[in-house]
Amino acid sequence: MKYYILAGEASGDLHGSNLMKALLEVDSNAEIRFWGGDLMQAVGGTLVKHYKERAFMGFAEVIMNLNKIFKLIAFCKEDIKSYKPDVLIFIDNSGFNLRIAKWAKQEGIRTNYYISPQVWASRAKRVFDIKRDIDAMYVILPFVEDFYKKYDFKVNFVGHPLIDAIANREQVNESNFRKTHDLGNKPIIALLPGSRKQEIKNMLSVMLEMVDDFKDYQFVIAGAPSQDYSFYETFIKSNNVKYIANKTYDLLSISTAALVTSGTATLETALFKIPQVVCYKASAISYHIAKRIITLKFISLVNLIMDKEVVTELIQNDFNKKRLKQELTRILDETERKKMFLNYYELEKTLGGKGASKKTAQLIYNSLKN
Repeated sequence: MKYYILAGEASGDLHGSNLMKALLEVDSNAEIRFWGGDLMQAVGGTLVKHYKERAFMGFAEVIMNLNKIFKLIAFCKEDIKSYKPDVLIFIDNSGFNLRIAKWAKQEGIRTNYYISPQVWASRAKRVFDIKRDIDAMYVILPFVEDFYKKYDFKVNFVGHPLIDAIANREQVNESNFRKTHDLGNKPIIALLPGSRKQEIKNMLSVMLEMVDDFKDYQFVIAGAPSQDYSFYETFIKSNNVKYIANKTYDLLSISTAALVTSGTATLETALFKIPQVVCYKASAISYHIAKRIITLKFISLVNLIMDKEVVTELIQNDFNKKRLKQELTRILDETERKKMFLNYYELEKTLGGKGASKKTAQLIYNSLKN
């Protein structure tokens, strides 16, 4: 079979790579063409466009780059036409993917979606477009399946692929890791400021204000694969701050606590059982627009899945030095840490166990055979 996969951002690249591995296992004749990143490229197939070419954050940035986005959409349609896939597989990234899906459905191309757009968070009317344009949906969060039921759209809950990604990784030797990266013996506070320049700028400077108040800890920035060290270097003013690129899972596995920008990283941190404070700050324009359309009571996946406040969320004006210091102090306290650990174990049970990528690949392949 011929598969065409459209993924954006680092998380899409991760989940896309694991789905590709699973597709190659269930379909020995699989041919894969894709938009993604380095992880997907390492699996094989043909990379058309890297996600770095379309990493736009926030409403303002999208508007400023509309011309480039429309050119990418036009190019994508022509490339799909030329390739003639048996199925198009979309991974998250709804702004781009739903436009392609509408066109593809009209062209008679089979459309599958892995990891639903966050219609449960905002602009729920997009469900009607999804029902019209998507032949099969594979969701990774249990409450999303319930959400779609309200709209009479049957979807497949396959479990969360992060459980597999974390379980299957090679275990890190802490002593060697510390020696390799010159980390010393202090307990580590990991800083995960996001993957895009705009969000890193908004988050990292405040996160680094903690360094002088927690001198018994080593602060380590988890560098995103989409950014170079030269960008992070401008923020680092202390010898007690280290930078490690493309080793986020290894870093989390030996960390004591973490300050994390809202997004997939909050769930990754929870699955590593690391106490965390969730941080989020956008431009004033983007924040006020988002406030009007997002209807959720939480922004972190951890709290959304558990439907209660497991981790503290510092949003916009609450994300400041004073509040962050208070919350970091709290998650370093043993009593608070034990409470969080218990909630993390419950979270993992709720996510449905291992095998999300394999389940999804098998379902897609079976639907094509039938």
